[in-house]
Amino acid sequence: MTTAEIREGFLRYFEREGHLRIPSASLVPFEDDPSVLLTIAGMQPLKSYFLGQAQPPAVRMTSAQKCFRTLDIDQVGRTARHLTFFEMLGNFSIGDYFKDDAIRFGFELSTEVLGFDPEQIWITVFEGMEGVPADDEALEKWVEMGIPRERIQRLGEADNFWKAGPTGPCGPNTELYLDRGPAFGPEGGPVTGTDRFLEFWNLVFMQYDRAPDGSLSDLPAQNIDTGAGLERLAAILQGKETVFETDGFRPLVAWAERASGRAYGSDPRVDRAMRVLADHGRAMTFLAADGVRPGNEGRDYILRRIIRRAVSEGAYLGLGPTSLVGLVDVVADGYGDAYPELEQERSEVLDTVGAEAEQFARTLEQGTRLLEEVLDRSRGAGVISGDDAFRLHDTYGFPLDLTRDAAEEHGLQVDEEGFDRLMGEQRERARAAGRKGGGVDRQAAEALAASCAPAQFVGYDQLEVATTITAIQPLEGGQALAKLATSPFYAEGGGQVSDHGWITGNAGSAEVLDVLRLGDDQVLRVAVQGDLPVGAQVTARVDSALRHATQANHTATHVLNWALRRALGEGVRQAGSYVGPDKLRFDFTHRGKIDPEALAAIEADVNARVAEDAPVGAQVMPRADADSMGAIGLFEEKYGEVVRVVRTGDFSAELCGGCHVSRTGEIGPLVIVSEGSTGAATRRIEAVTGLAAVEHLRARERALTDELAQRDDRIRALEADLKRARAGRVDVAQVAAAAEEAGTARLLAAQVEAADMDDLLQLTDRVKQAVGPGAAVVLGAVADGKAMLVANFDDAAVEAGLSAADLMREVAPVVGGGGGGKPGMARAGGKDPSRMPEAIEHAKVVLRSAAG
Repeated sequence: MTTAEIREGFLRYFEREGHLRIPSASLVPFEDDPSVLLTIAGMQPLKSYFLGQAQPPAVRMTSAQKCFRTLDIDQVGRTARHLTFFEMLGNFSIGDYFKDDAIRFGFELSTEVLGFDPEQIWITVFEGMEGVPADDEALEKWVEMGIPRERIQRLGEADNFWKAGPTGPCGPNTELYLDRGPAFGPEGGPVTGTDRFLEFWNLVFMQYDRAPDGSLSDLPAQNIDTGAGLERLAAILQGKETVFETDGFRPLVAWAERASGRAYGSDPRVDRAMRVLADHGRAMTFLAADGVRPGNEGRDYILRRIIRRAVSEGAYLGLGPTSLVGLVDVVADGYGDAYPELEQERSEVLDTVGAEAEQFARTLEQGTRLLEEVLDRSRGAGVISGDDAFRLHDTYGFPLDLTRDAAEEHGLQVDEEGFDRLMGEQRERARAAGRKGGGVDRQAAEALAASCAPAQFVGYDQLEVATTITAIQPLEGGQALAKLATSPFYAEGGGQVSDHGWITGNAGSAEVLDVLRLGDDQVLRVAVQGDLPVGAQVTARVDSALRHATQANHTATHVLNWALRRALGEGVRQAGSYVGPDKLRFDFTHRGKIDPEALAAIEADVNARVAEDAPVGAQVMPRADADSMGAIGLFEEKYGEVVRVVRTGDFSAELCGGCHVSRTGEIGPLVIVSEGSTGAATRRIEAVTGLAAVEHLRARERALTDELAQRDDRIRALEADLKRARAGRVDVAQVAAAAEEAGTARLLAAQVEAADMDDLLQLTDRVKQAVGPGAAVVLGAVADGKAMLVANFDDAAVEAGLSAADLMREVAPVVGGGGGGKPGMARAGGKDPSRMPEAIEHAKVVLRSAAG
């Protein structure tokens, strides 16, 4: 069976059994599921159904779900087993059937659709743990289906208790294994842990909900969630030892073979590189098609890491970074029928992968040089320091696994503990600068918020207030969650980061690290020194410098939104934003790249509005009034009946709850740093303002100065090369052979090629030496539209009565110039190079006359 036939056979079987076939959800989880960065299982998009929070489209469903697991990225390629992206086949019951039917379906599909021999099937069931009994019910059902008890084994929580993440739905599971025979290992069943017994399907009896503290509670209904890895099934059914030999991967490996001229199976290191390209080719294509874009955080960093690792492994095979986009086409061609988004987003994916590959390639060469230096100096100690590994990552974007790979190839280790420490310090610095609110335990914050009255936010107008601690809950590491009666701190929302600041009291103080928005309330995460008990009178103060920079960037997004709509049309809608003290990022709907001229005009429009120093103000009003005045809001955002409208001059009105400057002039200059795609029909602009803009321009000026200096150096080098080339074209011996003897003197006047006067002077020295004793040499040349003459006489010629200076006074006027010098050396320049042949003939006459 082909991979496509296995997928279709699975889904059709469950459709016949009354299941609704549902399409795969995105690899990007729903916004209300913060437990994972990417979809890791077939049930992940269905969590709200399992938890009873939403009504499913049917109580029986089946799907082939795109999944992505990051735990073993650095092992991909090293083994033939590890993958990042994979497809999970599954059937699901929401409060309908439970263990009996789930096991029956599993047995029937395995034997009737997939064609496995029942005598080769082994089973594992849950052996129980504290609070959860052993699953005897599942064991007896398998016996009823015809599986002998001796082929059913019990395993513990690590193997037979499944969970989608640290919290959420979970439950005991039973797994199906295929005995591949004695050629793959000893007898003994799955508990032996050998490759002989290969797990191919996991049936999860979803009946518990795991809380953050690890406790289990019953779900509203007993549910079924099963998962069978399509790639592993394909390897089994196609009789392949690894997934990379199946029809799903073989076209990708074949592409790598054609592109590199190397053969898979010829060399272990080549095989590793091709496995990485095959896996990462699928991974980067599916991630980018689902809207993930390379970046430095979260799932964006995962895509960046995947692409950069592919570039590195491709380089080992001799492939340039731009060639890797060919993998995208192979994936889209092979999987486009099952996943239409691959074809729909092909162009965007090609752009995304190509741009990131090129960007990494620009730093890869420099980074590789640094890596070689690090490897050389690390050989004595046998380990690459954490500092060096971090510098490679921080400066050149080398993921740790690339450094680890290089170290391993040279017999070295990497101080990963030191690397992790430096990464942690960097993240803490970033949190301190950006003050984003992601570090707060939301459930704990919600519980604290519910314990007292909501905080009153006064931070639009006041950055420092006298207030009271109304609730506080200690956390680890000297931190705490806290609430104030009145707060000047803005809670992250609407794209704007939360405020940073300080709280001071009589017995203690605290630094405000994060501010979590909870509806109309807020909770602070603070680092406490001393004592800040409930009821303490304190002063709360916002970091005014960071707040003002953030306000300037927020108002700048409104002006930018106006400028974009003016330049690109009223169809432009805001689709997201980031507003912090460091920069602004603005996502908007628009098809096609914005050309540089249009982008420059948009930037100029923004700065023109800034220069007007227009007033900025906010007003709360009914939504109907805001609509009537033309106020615009965030794309697809839901607003209440009463809204806050921020007006900027007479040209912009937006629904917005953020903080702003009072006049546009406070923004300062705005510089657009980048513009690009973030997905289908969505673009992103990043910009900086004020002092950050000035520093960006200075940095750009320094880079341009360096570039010009490098260009000048290159020009000088080329000019030197040209001089040498021209000098090499003059046959000195041939020129010298034309010398005339006149007594003790040897006379020569000739026109030659020379780049400049210095070149001509050097040439006369060489010709004089070739002519021999008594040489009186006059050479002329034309360069850059000017005439050049040099007379170079040796001592014997001068003693014979010849004078280079006298000769030049007579010859130079012929080419419209003048000159002088000494008896042994004289030179001249002229404005009429067309008369150079005439000047040379005149020089011969003067030489002969003087030598008389």
